[in-house]
Amino acid sequence: MKYICPECGKEHDDWPALTLISPDAYCGLTEEEKEKIAVKTDDFCVITYEDQIDRFIRVTFTQTVIDSCQGLDYGVWVSLSEKSYNDYADNYHNENHEVSYFGYLSNLIPGYEDTGSVECTVFTRKGNARPYLVPNEDFDHPFVKDYYSGISLAEAEKRINDMLAK
Repeated sequence: MKYICPECGKEHDDWPALTLISPDAYCGLTEEEKEKIAVKTDDFCVITYEDQIDRFIRVTFTQTVIDSCQGLDYGVWVSLSEKSYNDYADNYHNENHEVSYFGYLSNLIPGYEDTGSVECTVFTRKGNARPYLVPNEDFDHPFVKDYYSGISLAEAEKRINDMLAK
């Protein structure tokens, strides 16, 4: 599959990572709200409402593709508790920090309904690679089923084409 990368403008023949640039809660804010109540970087996002503070980090996961030697990589956001978020932020530059956190997927994954509440475990990795998520296998949702069972090659290519068309 060949595609033109929207970032560099060059043709590639490997699969692109499907990335969501911010948590859905941030996307739903007005420009004024983003300026007043939110702070977002490439890896962190905090939204301070009057009655709560939501904390997010950027993570990755790879979707197994049946009948392919490639997996479909995603870049998404998860919400963490204050304690987990602070631990991750405090150890962000620690190349040997390996822990896991409970979190909730904070993006709607194209092709699924309501993935914004999928329970997951986030694992940090040595060498400061972005953390990866694994959805909790007991959580009843089509996204979780597909994560563990895999998706077809045709479905993977459809998701890539849909994302590139945006």
